[in-house]
Amino acid sequence: MEWNLLFFFNSLLLGVGLAMDAFSVSLANGLNEPEMKRRKMCIIAGVFAFFQALMPITGWICVHTMLRYFQMFEKLIPWIALLLLLFIGGKMLLEGIRRTDGETEKPKTGIGTLLVQGVATSIDALSVGFTTSQYGLFMAVVSALIIAAVTFIICMAGLIIGKKFGTKLSNKAAILGGIILIIIGLEIFFA
Repeated sequence: MEWNLLFFFNSLLLGVGLAMDAFSVSLANGLNEPEMKRRKMCIIAGVFAFFQALMPITGWICVHTMLRYFQMFEKLIPWIALLLLLFIGGKMLLEGIRRTDGETEKPKTGIGTLLVQGVATSIDALSVGFTTSQYGLFMAVVSALIIAAVTFIICMAGLIIGKKFGTKLSNKAAILGGIILIIIGLEIFFA
């Protein structure tokens, strides 16, 4: 594969396609925490971008080193994503249902939850390593960085939109966010 406009365009499209799950989870996070500060938004988008870059590189390495083992693991990817997102979404849904109208304190997205979300939404990007396997290492890294940049931008948009509607939806936002995460998990599993 050579450096050309098509390489950059394909990497950009991969980034958009891979970022859709992360966008939805960012939207749910914004709904759940409408008073989120810009610094935390950047951290959340950065975590999603990091995992969206890491997974294709990991897939590329698997293709070039241990393809046989990765093919066995690939069948588990939908199950892992489903379980992680059902767990997080179910937890968010239950917290939203348990919250009374008088409560104003909403649970915040912690680092543990954020890391699980990052893995769950990017685990399908491992298979992108197969599509970039004809790239050299440097091209694979550049492609992953483009994917990360696109993911960061898309996740920031999701957080901003979620925050805006989270303020309007009040206590129902956590319920909606949980439902969104569960739907994403089911979509990944059945796709």
